[in-house]
Amino acid sequence: MFNKDKVKLGIAPIAWTNDDMPDLGKENTFEQCISEMALAGFSGSEVGNKYPRDTKVLKKALELRNMEIASAWFSSFLTTKPYEETAQEFIEHRDFLHEMGAKVVVVSEQGHSIQGQMETPVFDGKYIMNEEEWNMLAEGLNKLGALAQEKGMKLVYHHHMGTVVQTTEEIDKLMAMTDENLVYLLFDSGHLVYSGENALEVLTKYVDRVKHVHLKDIRSNIVNNVKEEKLSFLKGVRLGAFTVPGDGDIDFEPLFRVLADNNYEGWLLVEAEQDPAIANPFEYALKARKYIAQKTQLEKVEA
Repeated sequence: MFNKDKVKLGIAPIAWTNDDMPDLGKENTFEQCISEMALAGFSGSEVGNKYPRDTKVLKKALELRNMEIASAWFSSFLTTKPYEETAQEFIEHRDFLHEMGAKVVVVSEQGHSIQGQMETPVFDGKYIMNEEEWNMLAEGLNKLGALAQEKGMKLVYHHHMGTVVQTTEEIDKLMAMTDENLVYLLFDSGHLVYSGENALEVLTKYVDRVKHVHLKDIRSNIVNNVKEEKLSFLKGVRLGAFTVPGDGDIDFEPLFRVLADNNYEGWLLVEAEQDPAIANPFEYALKARKYIAQKTQLEKVEA
């Protein structure tokens, strides 16, 4: 299966406290979040809105729990703002992550994104880019990828519901238009299945460019409800469209097999934003960790 020396297991803080809807999990502290992650058997995390930005403070808190930073989300606006603005913010973000020991930078284009709009239907309201915008995005990502490379890091692009790169067709176009040595792919099972794509086909096609993985499950009945009632992405989250691997409707075994057979190296990161008042984050972290151990033989890491 996986090379246990080359694959790490992490979990995103968004289950404890939601960056897009801060009222979800407002009662949960940073310390509680990372303590429960470690207790559940994970060795890494992405960065949430409650994480200290002082690297010394953050490192100390993580080292006490034998935890690492895997990466952090970066919003690019390559299609709606001057490149220089995004580049300047990207460099600051890159340097913070480099100081924390991360090897990848998660980038998602937020120009024309509707993912954060509470009333815009996530399926019907999605923006479709023209050729000029595609060129701006691809050229900008290549430049940002080169900036990441300066620090020995990789830019991993996050396809995402409600953004300009969501569907298989859009992922294909982005991969074709960007330099394979500068722009890599973040594979997110949940966002692909939510969109109606074949996640296994996308993974199989681009497995060599996949350098970061989000393990996200979905509840199909709720996703169908979001589509039929023309609900927004955020309303879908509140209703419980997402959950952890092993609790929803995605079969992860074939996905794990493709990654393992192609010698995937890097993070497998559970990411499932739910309302923590309904889905206790620690309980669901344990559920995800147990499921992953059963399917991958990646056992709990002892501190």
